[in-house]
Amino acid sequence: MSRWRPPSPSSTAIITREGFEKLKAELDHLWHTLRPEVVKALAAAAAEGDRSENAEYTYRKKQLGEIDRRVRYLSKRIPALKVAEGAPADRAVVFFGARIELENVDSGETVIYRIVGPDETDAKAGWISIDSPMARAALKKRVDDEFDAELPGGRTRFAIVSVGY
Repeated sequence: MSRWRPPSPSSTAIITREGFEKLKAELDHLWHTLRPEVVKALAAAAAEGDRSENAEYTYRKKQLGEIDRRVRYLSKRIPALKVAEGAPADRAVVFFGARIELENVDSGETVIYRIVGPDETDAKAGWISIDSPMARAALKKRVDDEFDAELPGGRTRFAIVSVGY
């Protein structure tokens, strides 16, 4: 019996300039600041003797593994990303990087989202991934257009109130 699973869908490799600079800064911080500190602490913990019962050594090894995993990911991801520069020619249409205000047609509630790359999503700030169902449904729509989005609570109808870049 096989444990084969289909590969997960790859995320879109597009990012804003701010998001790109943030990822590069994270990689730089991990590699040049945090990793040397953890390596130094790991060496000090290893010098204490018996490693089998040394909690500090075990903790630092795990911490170093997490840092190295993130560094490997960022080292592969950053060169693969395409930075989206500037606003599109038609600023009245929803594209990547747009700040959109939506109104729920049923409840009248309004929400504001910014469509960004999957590496820079932030729910608290209202930044949604271009791969999300909401963003996919809103793409290429104009002010006053209505669209349906398949959300966890079911299909919901939205109207675009404003578009900005």
